[in-house]
Amino acid sequence: MKILMIGFGKIYYMSYMHFYLDQLKRTDHEVHLIYWDRDGKQDVPVPGGVVAHKFEHHMEDDAPKWRKLRAFWKYRRACLRLLDAERFDSVIVLTTMPGVVLADVLRKRYPHNYIFDYRDVTFENVGWFKRKVNDVARHSRATFVSSDAFRTYLTDESIHTSHNLLLDSLQHREVRRSAPRAAHPIRIRHWGLLGHEEINRQIIERLGNDPRFELHYHGREQEAARNLKAKCEREAIRNVFFHGLYRPEERYEFAKGTDLLHNIFTNDIKTQPAMANKFYDGITFYLPQLCNVGSYMGTQVTRGGFGLECDPAASTFADDLFSYYQSIPWAAFEANCDARLDQVLKEYQQGVAVIAEFLAGPAAV
Repeated sequence: MKILMIGFGKIYYMSYMHFYLDQLKRTDHEVHLIYWDRDGKQDVPVPGGVVAHKFEHHMEDDAPKWRKLRAFWKYRRACLRLLDAERFDSVIVLTTMPGVVLADVLRKRYPHNYIFDYRDVTFENVGWFKRKVNDVARHSRATFVSSDAFRTYLTDESIHTSHNLLLDSLQHREVRRSAPRAAHPIRIRHWGLLGHEEINRQIIERLGNDPRFELHYHGREQEAARNLKAKCEREAIRNVFFHGLYRPEERYEFAKGTDLLHNIFTNDIKTQPAMANKFYDGITFYLPQLCNVGSYMGTQVTRGGFGLECDPAASTFADDLFSYYQSIPWAAFEANCDARLDQVLKEYQQGVAVIAEFLAGPAAV
């Protein structure tokens, strides 16, 4: 069988595709991947055994809507050319937007012979977009959500959970637990694309030059990061550090030197219900994580006992973090991480079974 994975970003930012790729590697299927290089900068290597097709078109994440729409149209045409040339048997749609952009093609050419990975709800307040998403889900062989909070947007009840867990991380579970936990300064660390400028500005204002803390940022730097760096330079803030782009495997070293995991995002339509990759890093590496109050992840870390819901706008933010870290019952905390990871792994294996059935062959139409 010839299968195409349809990505919507650089390989570097699509770590979630390994949930599917790990299962594809166990078969003799021919696997292709189309991905979008948006900045022309260095990417990670193409996974072994995968035939890659690069769509190259520069576009920053904060580009105006009209420019994005034009880029989406060019991306659609590139996908159509590839689908016409290669004649794939089945496809795996990696995230929401390519599913919507190619909805008519999926329904006509691959009815019930594609997987839809639903992990972006940015435009679900737009009626026609929400209807299109549900149409894509309805005609899929299987639909996965990256957050159970996303289920509220779908009318189909046959939905599975796709956890953003990198299995390689399980081999490094002890990197933080085996290292001493220093009392001062408390090292707070963020890794991933640095966006959400306003809430990070609040965090920097609350923690800047507080000798109790260090704040570290790792990841691609666009306008938000550049503005935050300029703020730190202008105000002579010495305990906030920007380290730039990193390789995925460097997270293990980050974890070793982290006391609190920065997993705070603005509560907008896209991120309030989302589950970030760092959530899984937190429970895997035994890192207490900080989440925004009112977010879905915030309710999860509070209920599970492995993190803190906090409000960067609160005048007590720094004191709240300091008090929380000093009072963590480490034995109970680690047991809570284990319990949640066990649950995630169980659901992960259920998803693996769904993918195995999909890879057994196209559905009868």
